[in-house]
Amino acid sequence: MKGKDMKYDVMIIGAGPGGIFSAYELINQDSSLKIAVFEYGNPLEKRHCPIDGDKIKSCINCKSCGIMNGFGGAGAFSDGKYNITNEFGGTLHEYIGKKKAIELMNYVDGINVKYGGSKTKLYSTTNSDIKRLCLQNNLHLLDASVRHLGTDINYEVLENIYAYLKDKVEFHFATPIKKIEKLEKGYKLYSKDDEFCGDKCIVSVGRSGSKWMEEICKDLKIPTKSNRVDIGVRVELPAEIFKHLTDELYESKIVYRTEKYQDLVRTFCMNPKGAVVNENTNGIVTVNGHSYEDPALQTENTNFALLVSKHFTEPFKDSNGYGESIARLSNMLGGGVMVQRFGDLIRGQRSSAGRLNKSFMTPTLTATPGDLSLVIPKRILDDIIEMIYALDKIAPGTAGDETLLYGVEVKFYNMEVELDNNLETLHKDLYVIGDGSGVTHSLSHASASGVFVARHILGK
Repeated sequence: MKGKDMKYDVMIIGAGPGGIFSAYELINQDSSLKIAVFEYGNPLEKRHCPIDGDKIKSCINCKSCGIMNGFGGAGAFSDGKYNITNEFGGTLHEYIGKKKAIELMNYVDGINVKYGGSKTKLYSTTNSDIKRLCLQNNLHLLDASVRHLGTDINYEVLENIYAYLKDKVEFHFATPIKKIEKLEKGYKLYSKDDEFCGDKCIVSVGRSGSKWMEEICKDLKIPTKSNRVDIGVRVELPAEIFKHLTDELYESKIVYRTEKYQDLVRTFCMNPKGAVVNENTNGIVTVNGHSYEDPALQTENTNFALLVSKHFTEPFKDSNGYGESIARLSNMLGGGVMVQRFGDLIRGQRSSAGRLNKSFMTPTLTATPGDLSLVIPKRILDDIIEMIYALDKIAPGTAGDETLLYGVEVKFYNMEVELDNNLETLHKDLYVIGDGSGVTHSLSHASASGVFVARHILGK
């Protein structure tokens, strides 16, 4: 029996990191379980973005975004960084405890190593001289161990995990779930054409499912609270400038409090010898970065984001809408992603194709030269400029004229769903995990939340 004719033990909505690791842990511990995974997007091998920079240069609003949706979630084509830390990446530890959170992140790391990541390196900030260098310059390096799979190895790991799961778990791809109904015992899921029943339901829809999650919470009367939005730029510069940091740490999460506004600015998603890429969220084109383990795929540039977090107070509740409006303005002026040289920004002039072509550094993304000061709010842009000068003290050359700023980079966060310490909603046997919960903001935390809930269900 398949589909609507079967009643499942566990139904999982979303095949991102949380959903994958829930399914893996459940079936690995109890092979008799009937598990179904419902995914809005496609299987891994059918995921692709039509933007080729030649015939198709900008988003054509595919029915399901190949970058954001499908097996592996939005992390499938990321640079595959698993940060083992409680200092950033979410607040999972506030629900399950710091020790348990780290234990589960290490467990996830072991699975990634087992399924293809054995030759990748685990970096650490422990006993790093770079931490002292940062402190001497009013910068703060956050502690973490970082497993860097790279976009290429990350894809292989996902392929191998799927190969293990596909005959043990029932996958329904290209199957958006429209509604979750609470039954007297268990839950019923409604897709466009079918209905599915199960005893327990795990929701793991990621950031791209934020609006859907909001509607589900309204329908089921699950309390939520507004969350933050991160707005900033992606910086690209010659790899040599950050080499002393990236060779030792790979990714350095550095936080700075600005003198002008006392705002916090942080580095995010550092990609040594990587490439800047487009990202589509709900039809809005923003910017992100990738990096690779294979030397043949590496570039001569390093890129990373500089982000400023904005938390809003009453009566304003739509933090994601605020971020979207800024991204839409960038799309309006640049036809997509905009790029500006740091020297041009400081001098108050728009970057031009001519000035970019004369630069010694070759951009890794084709973007529209423009003026970011017409897009990004002044306070946030002032914060970013001050952070670049601060980083220049530990990595001279960061504030060089030819350093490129791509805008905008926006990190949307789901509103935080009210959950207990088992990540269970007020409705028994309905769990919300991963970035869709507003609790986690990273691959490692999302994956760990999936394992945690799976073990809780097995224990029951």
